[in-house]
Amino acid sequence: MANSNSETKCPVLTTANGAPIGVQQALTAGPRGPLLMQDVALLEQMQHFNRERIPERVVHAKGSGAYGTFTVTNDVTEYSRAALFSKVGKKTEVFLRFSTVAGERGAADAERDVRGFAVKFYTEEGNWDLVGNNTPVFFVRDPYKFQNFIHTQKRHPQTNLRDQDMQWDFWSQCPESLHQVTILFSDRGIPSTYRHLNGYGSHTFSLINAEGERVWCKFHFKSKQGIRNMTDEESAAAIGGDRETHQRDLFNAIARGEFPKWRVCIQVMTQKQAETFRWNPFDLTKVWPHKEFPLIEVGEMELNRNPENYFAEVEQAAFKPSALVPGIGSSPDKMLQARLMSYADTHLHRLGVNHHQIPVNKPRCPVMNYIRDGQGTDGSYGAAANYWPNSIASAPKPDASYADPAWALGQTVVDRFDSTVDHDDFTQAGNLYRMFDDGHRDRLTRRIAGGLKQARAEIQMRQLCHFYRADADYGMRIAKHLGIDISAMVPPTGAGHKPVAASV
Repeated sequence: MANSNSETKCPVLTTANGAPIGVQQALTAGPRGPLLMQDVALLEQMQHFNRERIPERVVHAKGSGAYGTFTVTNDVTEYSRAALFSKVGKKTEVFLRFSTVAGERGAADAERDVRGFAVKFYTEEGNWDLVGNNTPVFFVRDPYKFQNFIHTQKRHPQTNLRDQDMQWDFWSQCPESLHQVTILFSDRGIPSTYRHLNGYGSHTFSLINAEGERVWCKFHFKSKQGIRNMTDEESAAAIGGDRETHQRDLFNAIARGEFPKWRVCIQVMTQKQAETFRWNPFDLTKVWPHKEFPLIEVGEMELNRNPENYFAEVEQAAFKPSALVPGIGSSPDKMLQARLMSYADTHLHRLGVNHHQIPVNKPRCPVMNYIRDGQGTDGSYGAAANYWPNSIASAPKPDASYADPAWALGQTVVDRFDSTVDHDDFTQAGNLYRMFDDGHRDRLTRRIAGGLKQARAEIQMRQLCHFYRADADYGMRIAKHLGIDISAMVPPTGAGHKPVAASV
């Protein structure tokens, strides 16, 4: 029988590279002597401590998060082919981060502020991030104003204090902010908890169904706990007693098994309706009236699991509107277009080029692409190809069935146009070749053959076709240097053959 002491033995303390540590005391020259540089375990601990904080988010710095599930309750496949909506009853894992917008990481949860509401859906076709707020609109519609607006919500460059003059100076010169300002200073400006608020995608997005038909869409998350808010007096009292009220409430509720839920809905607008709508439907400072565009239920979201480590899972969680999946896309919303770049860029700064490999951000489906290396990579691609296009059978390739339909924006068509169509890639190369004297042609073709012969046979033949189309002699010489007989592949000279370049 095993020794009872061995069954309860604690795990051994180790260094970061896994070496066991015998004694957790500083190594010194005598009991009162100085430290020794060879105490690498102590040095490692101090060095890591100096670096264990990362830059905080410029906005949404203070947040709380939890895992959960999204369950489809209504068939919306007529609007979107997204895999997470594919059938009623389908469940998708999610991670949601709530936040305050203006305050730093040490800000109080119960301040009057907009609340961030960012959801990561781990779908089988990639991660979809819906990065929204607890309000359906925003302060500005032009991305040039966004960074400047945030400056007014932060600290004055001289006093380092929050400054009402800055805030109201900006708002007074941006009347489009009036809608959001009214919400912010209304009785809904201070939610009681993160469980008792609604979430909104805020922007207009697009949904695309299996037939390639596009509609415009807004996302709504309706709290099934109801809406609860604080008065100014209740907020002041809460902050005086506990600056982490919302974090504590969310964590403890989930720990007790009181899982908060939200009813997930969409509003849908057709292109024809968008063209005649009395406001710009892509204006982030406007809502779509529910009477004209009623809510359509999609599913239910439940939060049911707390993170194990706040820093690893909440602080390092990276949400970006550019994380879209087939069936859900962007729109002409100018603020959304800017955020497609801005959010991804800030994660590159805060977390590094491989932030998508951090476990909380990592897709639950296979990831196949040609993005490689960089600090923090997990090396999961091994020896797989790192370039495209390629002719490697096992390498990932685009699938045209996932392509989005073109946008018709007025007289302009937005699409992914094939850059290889309607282009002559051979005439000028052939003209250059024909400018060379015979000796130059020979040296050129020998150099090319010297490298090309190290490639696979099918690559050699594919490239020879390009040389031949530029000039028949160009192709023939390289083939000869390669030891390839291509005479059977070209028409005889007496049959009226002309260099391909002349007929392109």
